[in-house]
Amino acid sequence: NSYCASKQVNTIKQLEADLLELGSLLEKAERKRVQDLLKQEQKKVEKELAAKRQQKEQQARKEADPSAATKAAYTVKITSYAWDQSDKFVKIYLALKDVHKISADNVEVKFTERSFSVLVKDLDGKNHEMTVLNLLYPINEQDSYKKIKTDMVLVMCKKQSTKKWDCLTAVEKQSKEKEKPSFDENADPGEGLMNVLKKIYAEGDDEMKRTINKAWTESQEKKLRGEEMMDY
Repeated sequence: NSYCASKQVNTIKQLEADLLELGSLLEKAERKRVQDLLKQEQKKVEKELAAKRQQKEQQARKEADPSAATKAAYTVKITSYAWDQSDKFVKIYLALKDVHKISADNVEVKFTERSFSVLVKDLDGKNHEMTVLNLLYPINEQDSYKKIKTDMVLVMCKKQSTKKWDCLTAVEKQSKEKEKPSFDENADPGEGLMNVLKKIYAEGDDEMKRTINKAWTESQEKKLRGEEMMDY
C-alpha cells in the first residue's frame, strides 16, 4: 500500500511538472496550429491529473476507513427472479447488469438448510440484497454455491432429495393451496412452474425477460440432448 501511494504521488508530481512546461511552451508558441496542439495536450494532462488526484483521495479515505465504500452505498432489495430445477439442484436466476464486471468477492451468498441470502456489494453505487426463507424442502448447504455469469448471479441450491419442487417456498405453496383448493389428478406437474414463470415474465422488465428466455432455451437444449442420448 505504501509503495502504491508513493508511486501515485510521483505520478501526480510528474503530471504537474508536464502541465507547467506545457503552459510555458504555450506562452512562447506563435503559430496557431502549434498552440492548438499544445492546448489539446494540456487538456489531456489536466484530465489525467484530476483522475489521479481523485484516486489518491479515494485511497486515503479507504485506508482511513476500509468500510467507508460499503457504508456509502445504499441497499436495495432484489425482488425479481426466475427459477428452474434439475434432479439435483434448484437454480435461482438474478438479473443484475454488469455484475460480472465487479470482484467475485463482492457477491456473497449464504445458505442454511431452509434458506439462502444474497448480498451484492457496490454494484452501480448500490448494494443489492435478497433473502429467501422457508424453502419448500431442505437443501444441502455445503454443496450449494453461486455462479457469476454475464449480467447474472445464479444461485445453485443442492437438493437433499430428487423430489420435484412445485414452488420455491412453503409460503408460496400455502398461498397456491388457498387459491386452488381442488386438486386435478390429470394436471401436468410442470404446469405450476410454467404459471410462475409466465407471471414473472409478464411482470418483469427487459432484463428479467431475457434471463427467463435464456434459462428456458438452455433447459430445452439439455432436455433435447438427453433424448438424443437415449436414442443411441
